Amino acid sequence: MNFDFADESAKLVMLLYGLVAFVAVVGGLLLLLDVVPTQLARRREARIAAAVAAGKPIDPRRRKSREGIFALFFLLPALLMLGIGLIVPAIRTLVLSFKDGDSQNWVGLENYGWMLDRPEVVDILINTAIWVLLVPLLATSVGLIYAVLVDRARLESLAKSLVFLPMAISFVGAGIIWKFVYAFRPEGADQIGLLNQIWVWLGGEPKQWLLNAPLNTLLLIVVMIWIQAGFAMVVLSAAIKAIPADIVEAARIDGVNAWQMFWRITMPSIRPAMIVVVVTISIATLKLFDIVRTMTNGNFNTNVIATEMYNQAFRFGQTGQGSALAVVLFVLVIPIVIYQVRNLRRQREV
Repeated sequence: MNFDFADESAKLVMLLYGLVAFVAVVGGLLLLLDVVPTQLARRREARIAAAVAAGKPIDPRRRKSREGIFALFFLLPALLMLGIGLIVPAIRTLVLSFKDGDSQNWVGLENYGWMLDRPEVVDILINTAIWVLLVPLLATSVGLIYAVLVDRARLESLAKSLVFLPMAISFVGAGIIWKFVYAFRPEGADQIGLLNQIWVWLGGEPKQWLLNAPLNTLLLIVVMIWIQAGFAMVVLSAAIKAIPADIVEAARIDGVNAWQMFWRITMPSIRPAMIVVVVTISIATLKLFDIVRTMTNGNFNTNVIATEMYNQAFRFGQTGQGSALAVVLFVLVIPIVIYQVRNLRRQREV
């Protein structure tokens, strides 16, 4: 294949413009963040030195006012992006949830009533509840057990790296990998799926694991646990290592065994870290989309709120129903976030 620069010159020029614009924007921001604070600090120091030399008092209110303007100058871009990327879309989604599929006519609470009237939507809510109950509990448990077992063991870093590796894989990539693990071939054919091959070795017949509910939902949950267990392990392992050595030594001198050490020393000490892990995994599970979309596309009674929201809004053209599902998902996340914020405040007060 020959590449003709003359034919592609327009694209190359646009690429060059893009690179120049990127360098200019990034370089300009870096220069702004470096030069402006330095210049302002120098000017402030000069004014303070001049006021001290002249014997004039320094007005603290004026200084705080200038510092507030200075802080607002740097917060404004972040606030602008937050408004454009989060607040405005959230308000628009809420408004659309009260309109019909074409977003033309107001229908009130009809879209929310639709969720309760349709049995399949109720099943979706039940599936989501199963995900939220099982994934945080099991992923945190697996991560905690592994963190305790490998703590201060030989090759600890290697063992932790192996468990943490799935965190580096996208949900789509993980879904493709595990779809091969659950792959089905007819009886008598070579099984390419690891699970079916093991099942055949044990004397069973090959099964289409992802077609049978509710087992297929549990098998999808395994994928999420496989990904999130590494995150739980890293955070909880760090919390375990942060336990003061004198507390551990005092407990050993008192003659506690490993079981008592775990429940009376380790668990109370790492409770704040466990709350962070459970809350983080719960929020990620509520927003789950990629794994279900990649492995079953929500078929065979494996649908969850996020996939159904996508289907209604973008595949079936029912913008109102999709927006209503998005609002429900947002409302479900709010209590978890509030609990986490309150928990962090209590920790700071202590």
